[in-house]
Amino acid sequence: MHNAQPWRFRYSRGNGTFRLYADFGRVIPHADPDARALHLGCGAALFNLRVAAADAGCHPQVALLPDPQDSTLLATVRLTAPTGGDVALALLYPAVHERHTSRYPFAPTEIRPNLRAALIEAARREGAMLDFPSAWHLRWIEELAEEAGARDLTDRDRDADLARWTRIGAAEADTATDGVPDYAFGPRKRGGRAPVRDFSGGRPTAGFGSTAFEDEPHLALLSTDGDGPRDWLCAGQAMERVLLLATLEGLATSFSTEALEWPDLRWPLRDPSSGAGYVQMMLRLGYGPKGPRTPRRPVREVLVTED
Repeated sequence: MHNAQPWRFRYSRGNGTFRLYADFGRVIPHADPDARALHLGCGAALFNLRVAAADAGCHPQVALLPDPQDSTLLATVRLTAPTGGDVALALLYPAVHERHTSRYPFAPTEIRPNLRAALIEAARREGAMLDFPSAWHLRWIEELAEEAGARDLTDRDRDADLARWTRIGAAEADTATDGVPDYAFGPRKRGGRAPVRDFSGGRPTAGFGSTAFEDEPHLALLSTDGDGPRDWLCAGQAMERVLLLATLEGLATSFSTEALEWPDLRWPLRDPSSGAGYVQMMLRLGYGPKGPRTPRRPVREVLVTED
């Protein structure tokens, strides 16, 4: 969320094990008070580690929340020789460097049914459910996202969150190591029903116009059976697996989290006909610009190696 990068890794050479810690100093206090989104982000980083390990010829043995006394320790990953595990992981590795969030309009081109099925299966393999809502449910989701966006514009706490994690102007954007730089905001929405956050928060930004977005956006809801830290970590891994596969298949992707940030709007996002699961993320997928690369923290800030 907001490219906060709220993770820290420690690697022990002696036993070939990574430990993933949450950096709660990077939580977004008003939009993510229970650190749900923080856990999703860390889960995505964990999945990327698994992919990189598989690409390097190792098998990652993962244990989630291994120490009940330490809420900051989210996972351990022990690297062993390949044992016939998930061979599809290594195939996703090129997409780790190619995937960027795209906040631009997408073409009206349909996503073919077999690709949708593959994305649904990718989420299932990580213990989550991916649904592509249609008809009236899609309209309802769009209305909830619109309501959340309207609330954000007049909420001082959400505005403070945004100001903390956006980088406006060349002096900030060109030297940032985290947050969302203004060159990645994308254009302001002028028409269309695609849910798109205005990262400017109403603040003036030079050189950014407005344009029409999709009238029929391709939205997908990622859900889990439960709604605790373990479920959030599983959802983050499922989200990243879906995003990497989508990238390899030529799709551009982005997130819509505004409605998820308001408890009274998050609950009714679920399909009311089934009432199944807790929605953890809303994805927007389609064919269009891939989006620019956003900054990353230096490795020395997020990885410590010990004997």
